[in-house]
Amino acid sequence: MQRRAILLTFLMLLTCSSDADAQSAKDLVGTWKLVSNVAERDGKIVDNFGPSPKGILILHGNGHYSVMVMRADLPKFASSREKATADEALGVVKGSLAYFGTYTVDEGGKMLISKIEGSTFPNWTGETQKRPFVLAGDQLKLINPLTSSTITWQRIK
Repeated sequence: MQRRAILLTFLMLLTCSSDADAQSAKDLVGTWKLVSNVAERDGKIVDNFGPSPKGILILHGNGHYSVMVMRADLPKFASSREKATADEALGVVKGSLAYFGTYTVDEGGKMLISKIEGSTFPNWTGETQKRPFVLAGDQLKLINPLTSSTITWQRIK
């Protein structure tokens, strides 16, 4: 039921966007701060990276992008990264994600299409991902229909 609610909200936002909020590739160029990264699981909304996650999305005008997302409470290492304990390393791996590559925008379909060149989740490297988006002023919402996730970004000025 929640999945339908998320989909209906997305469709409503999509149909309510005005011509004043032209959503073209150039409108997405910039640096964005993560506001939230939530998903519907078992009928509940959960924070994918815990409360108050940190993150940045950089969409360059030349078609390259970079994303870094992490929990606010990542564990500190007792020593160095190279000497991390298994628990320290696991906490960081589970609590962070970074990837980069190139992107295009399907303006007609309001879709951000990214070609992942490298990722801390290696299974994504070489993949192409398509994400419906909604741009309203300086807020960008990316929807991942596969995981019922909504990632909200705020433009940094």
